[in-house]
Amino acid sequence: MQENNPNNLKSFFIKLISITIAIIIVFNVVFNLIFAQRLEKIDKIFSIFETQERKNIKNKIISELEKGLEKEEIINKEDKIIILKTYNKIKKEFKNLDTN
Repeated sequence: MQENNPNNLKSFFIKLISITIAIIIVFNVVFNLIFAQRLEKIDKIFSIFETQERKNIKNKIISELEKGLEKEEIINKEDKIIILKTYNKIKKEFKNLDTN
């Protein structure tokens, strides 16, 4: 068996500290590459609660509605078909509704 002389302990602690620093660096890099973008998206969702952000979203919606009104047809043909089918199905369900 080896004795615990100071050189072995010193070497052990240097290796331990090096491995710990390497793990911390790898963890930070992985976290920043993978999770940082997702956290930005979550922060953007939570920013809806701020007054200025709500005003910006409202202005964007209004500008998109104005652009849509300038077009000859707001909804394309495929979407109209889907909406009409959905409307007819909902209308049918309301006809069959028992109001008791």
